[in-house]
Amino acid sequence: MKALILNSGKGSRMGELTSEHPKCMTEISASETILSRQLAQLWAYGIQEVIITTGLFDSVLVDHCRGLHIPLHYTFIKNPKYESTNYIYSIYCAKKYLLDDDVLLIHGDMVFENFVLERLLDSEKSCMAVNTDMPLPTKDFKAVLQDGRIKKIGIEYFDSAVAAMPLYKLKKREWKIWLDQITIYCERNESDRNCYAEKAFNEVSDKCALYPLDVRNMLCAEIDTPEDLREVRNRVIEADDRTVYMSFSADIIHSGHISIIRKAARLGKLTIGVLTDEVVAGYKRFPLLPYEERKIMFENIIGVCRVVEQDTLSYKANLEKYRPDYVVHGDDWVTGFLKPVRDEVVAVLDTYGGTLVEYPYRSEQKYKELEKRARAELSMPDARRKRLRRSIEMKGMVTAMEAHSGLTGLLVENTVVYQDGGSRQFDAMWVSSLCDSTAKGKPDIELVDMTSRLRTIDEIMDVTTKPIIFDGDTGGLTEHFVYTVRTLERMGVSMIIIEDKTGLKKNSLFGTEVAQTQDDIENFCEKIAAGKRAQKTDDFMICARIESLILEKGMEDALTRAAAYVQAGADAIMIHSRKKDPAEIFEFLRKFRAVNATVPIVVVPTSYSTVTEEELKAHGVNVVIYANQMTRAGVPAMQNAAKIILENHRAAECDDICMPFRDIIHLIPEEV
Repeated sequence: MKALILNSGKGSRMGELTSEHPKCMTEISASETILSRQLAQLWAYGIQEVIITTGLFDSVLVDHCRGLHIPLHYTFIKNPKYESTNYIYSIYCAKKYLLDDDVLLIHGDMVFENFVLERLLDSEKSCMAVNTDMPLPTKDFKAVLQDGRIKKIGIEYFDSAVAAMPLYKLKKREWKIWLDQITIYCERNESDRNCYAEKAFNEVSDKCALYPLDVRNMLCAEIDTPEDLREVRNRVIEADDRTVYMSFSADIIHSGHISIIRKAARLGKLTIGVLTDEVVAGYKRFPLLPYEERKIMFENIIGVCRVVEQDTLSYKANLEKYRPDYVVHGDDWVTGFLKPVRDEVVAVLDTYGGTLVEYPYRSEQKYKELEKRARAELSMPDARRKRLRRSIEMKGMVTAMEAHSGLTGLLVENTVVYQDGGSRQFDAMWVSSLCDSTAKGKPDIELVDMTSRLRTIDEIMDVTTKPIIFDGDTGGLTEHFVYTVRTLERMGVSMIIIEDKTGLKKNSLFGTEVAQTQDDIENFCEKIAAGKRAQKTDDFMICARIESLILEKGMEDALTRAAAYVQAGADAIMIHSRKKDPAEIFEFLRKFRAVNATVPIVVVPTSYSTVTEEELKAHGVNVVIYANQMTRAGVPAMQNAAKIILENHRAAECDDICMPFRDIIHLIPEEV
């Protein structure tokens, strides 16, 4: 695309202001003229070839352009008859430089803000700037609209007309039609050279498809008089003070991010809200870089004026605080899970007149590869192992869902819900002895050997990135436990939970209905200490599970054991209960937290399932494990499907309760 700037006029209505230079060199601020602003804008938006028509003071104009040191390719065309012709003849003089390309046609006295130019350039059609909010001027251009197109342009039209500005984007086809008619005018007779070029357009408007681009309240104005100049100067200050807001979760900056940041920075002073680690982990994935490092990264990008914290997926709080003129985002949130966030942004902007600007989302393969590499990094043992500790420190409380296969691991990994402008997903996976045994059709008595259980972990780790908490049952013999710790740590497991029982394991939910023996404190403490000595890193966590409440040994026994296990080196305490309400759990938490405010507490609210995560967190819980719901939900569904097929002697009646297999396949990553 080429830009044609018409600067052949004398600007006589400006009086003394244009006595020594053309009107386009009139200063509109302390640092820029009309022309210098136009040229800087063209260069910023990637237009490199500029044709400028000249007249009076042509050498002054040329020197002015050269002195700006803007890396544009200039062609200066002097209208030799500038005193007796209108700009239609200037266009004719430049004709040979304007063939076979799209053209941006600008009058040299036009001042416009960047967003106007951007919208013009982004238009897929030939268009002219109009302003439907502006009263019809008496002496300036108006455009007559018909069926959504511009049919006539001139100062004399008032019916079905809107205020119009001589700022055009012309596609090659339409420009050729108009330019051919301009040529006819200028070669026909002298009198036709002294009219507006738009007169030629009006004769071919049925063939030259020109559409209105409504700039409404944006700066887009001509300067014809000193009064116009004063008004425009004020509006330039206002336009240059516009503010822009963007939100980012990214920890890998690529060319797509830089491109949209540059676009946003052209619209005004850019503020970037960086999502906190907790927010990013809640709706996307755990960030590779912590918030402070991501904040510094954005602070060092050219065009960014300020970086602030955004501590929710919702923009509302920051929009109400900073009241930006524009919010910039890709158009990928017009549909999908972020649509409610977008709707809220639009609603907040409407309260004070802000504008949402959306750019086409670039979903290129190279960006997908970067995200794939980030997820691969998160799946590595060292990165995965440490993430549970970091998540607890970051969020205060994390949730884990049971997984017993690669597929259930993918469900835990990818299930996200969106509520109240935010999102929720599980932070970790619980690999349960009960569910692992059940999936293999074996009783939960430590019958499934460790090799088989480690294979389950491997299957899950192959296709997921979230931290894993391992159900270690009793931990076995102390001599065996140390090797289990080393193996799990090396694999990238974040935590093992071992219960203080001995002998053949019986599920805790049986309580005192079956004979169960609790280990003595000294022996269990030695097991914990041996496990901690076996560790190679500080990331791996050993959690001591206390069975005192299950076995009805009393609250004091549970608290005594908790203190001893912490003293022995336990990184966390799990307190278990089979009561239908959380009263005894809350009592334990209150008494334990009175003497220890930092050691993480883990709970498994299977029996007391009505309690909410918010209540548990308020009482001091740090990890909530949903220990068997995937298995319990899956068994009746599969059983029901089998019965339906048996009853109907076919599978058709079963289809309504079955997920299409193509949808299941979409859960499975193409590369693992």
